[in-house]
Amino acid sequence: MTQLTWQKSSFSTDQANCLEIASAESLVYIRESDDPTTVVTTTRAKLNAWINGAKAGEFDHFIA
Repeated sequence: MTQLTWQKSSFSTDQANCLEIASAESLVYIRESDDPTTVVTTTRAKLNAWINGAKAGEFDHFIA
């Protein structure tokens, strides 16, 4: 984990609302910058499916 190159989201703010993402081989790692010890690991295919679902509005009922 220490050798991963983490990239912050462009939607990050100065109040620690930062999402960071890194990748290595076939895995993608996601964490919050204010708690870098908690990391979600997934595959590129699963993350792309989730992103496409979010873009299509499949999760809007969770935040509306």
